[in-house]
Amino acid sequence: MWTEVVAAFENSHPGVKVELTIDKKIEDVISPSMKAGDYPDVVHLATGREAALTETLTKENALLPLTDVLEMTVPGEDVKVKDKIIPGFLDTLATNPYGDGVTYYAPMFYSPCGLFYNAGLFKEKGWDVPTTWEEMWALGDTAAADGIALFTYPTTGYFDAFTYATLASAGGSDFFNSCMTYEDGIWESENATKVFDLVGQLAKYTEGTTVANANNDNFTKNQQLILDNKAIFCPNGTWLPGEMADAPRADGFEWGFMAIPAVNEGGAGCSFCWFEQMWIPAAAQNQDMAKEFVAYMYSDEAAKIFAKSTAIQPIAGVSNYLEGDNKMFYSIYDNGATAVMGGFAATAPVEGVNMLDVLCGTVNSIVSGDKTVADWQAAVEEASDKLRAAME
Repeated sequence: MWTEVVAAFENSHPGVKVELTIDKKIEDVISPSMKAGDYPDVVHLATGREAALTETLTKENALLPLTDVLEMTVPGEDVKVKDKIIPGFLDTLATNPYGDGVTYYAPMFYSPCGLFYNAGLFKEKGWDVPTTWEEMWALGDTAAADGIALFTYPTTGYFDAFTYATLASAGGSDFFNSCMTYEDGIWESENATKVFDLVGQLAKYTEGTTVANANNDNFTKNQQLILDNKAIFCPNGTWLPGEMADAPRADGFEWGFMAIPAVNEGGAGCSFCWFEQMWIPAAAQNQDMAKEFVAYMYSDEAAKIFAKSTAIQPIAGVSNYLEGDNKMFYSIYDNGATAVMGGFAATAPVEGVNMLDVLCGTVNSIVSGDKTVADWQAAVEEASDKLRAAME
């Protein structure tokens, strides 16, 4: 898709040549040149990756502000970039990492996250899809009688979106942002305790082989549990059906997708919206054309090309380019779910402290019983205290 998008950009910008480099470990490819002072003009590289190159450059204040890109007219159209992007995407720490209202990351390829399940199994069993956690636990008890677990997860990394959604559901957006900015005592609060206890309860309903396979080599075995009717729910993003497209499945299997149930009675379900990021290094040589390229990412022309590869841009009207399951997945916010976006605020490096490792990576130990929920909660608060002092 990138080759096709680049060709379309060059066609609409006569005389411009884009030198395209694509690699699954792009950090390893571009980092040596960057250290030597030769920076790429535009980089599509999300936060949250193991190499953490995007976060490193953010901490070094080495990115170009993109706020003026938002005021640019989308190439070939008559609308500004900021007016083309779906509301909510530009008011989050995932685009404004310093929390100062300045955009440094351009949002790319969004994916609502939630719980995937076999809708065919619900039809077969006559089950109702749960909308509260009380209904979830009741379903777990009912399914256990048939030898079916309530829950599994690919790896603990998938608990970022799950936890973000439950935090927002438990305490609202202000509480969520307080968690993301390491407010003193926030992880010991009543709302946070609800979330820790919820995961602790969910651990009791998690399929027995999950922890053993919750790694980068075997995670698809956990995802397969849903297709084989050995577990009901699995947290994931909209890429899951494509990832498992060639996997065997139970007769009558049909993808279902739902928001994380509301933590509080009467509240709305929540769906964390994951998206990738594009950015321009502050040391890029061709900054004006780099900005033009970023603006072009939100054109209908580019979005249609991306959509063919199920890479969905966060622009108004993008559902017009979707069909089949994707229409269902991207309608989750139309069905009453509250959108949750953002992530932890940038900090200076703190040796030995990784918030996502402490918050999400510990889940395996909770499921296995090696750690208590209370110890986990205390460790998260301790990590938050250390990062708060280093927040930039």
